[in-house]
Amino acid sequence: MTAVPLSDRARSCAQGIVEAAGAVDPADHEAAIRAIARARRIACTGVGREGLMMRALAMRLFHLGRDAHVVGDMTVPPLGPGDLLMVSAGPGDFGTVRALVQVARDAGAATLALTAQPGGAVARMCDTTVVLPARTMAEAEAVDASALPMGSVYEGALFLWSELLVLDLARHLGQGPGDMRARHTNLE
Repeated sequence: MTAVPLSDRARSCAQGIVEAAGAVDPADHEAAIRAIARARRIACTGVGREGLMMRALAMRLFHLGRDAHVVGDMTVPPLGPGDLLMVSAGPGDFGTVRALVQVARDAGAATLALTAQPGGAVARMCDTTVVLPARTMAEAEAVDASALPMGSVYEGALFLWSELLVLDLARHLGQGPGDMRARHTNLE
């Protein structure tokens, strides 16, 4: 058991997530908004916990009235020209994500990478890249025992940045909280 109070540890860990999400280049943020706004259809994907964050983003994009889907769901339509594949590859490369980017590109869809490694294979393949400068699972473990494990900082920053993106995208699209609530499922 650690002598540092839980509230202090939570604040320290949250600070790392906030700093990473807030360090996204504003031009990259705006480019993501434009790419999503002009897309006819959007598919989101990532692996592991990054995939869960991308699933949450797809849900919010749907709430904004976008035709948004999660790769792997049975109802994902094919992508083509005018569509957008959004992927997360925090460490820079996942073979499955890279393969999906290639399929989308071959079909004529635009591609957007979210990553901590802008020089990674996935980011180099994509039309648009948003860099979340956070530690991922592929990097050395922090020696600070209060630090979040593995890729948690990147994953948390991805979630927080996605929510900020949704707020800005809502303004861009003229969508308010009531519009989003009206699209929320009633099957819960």
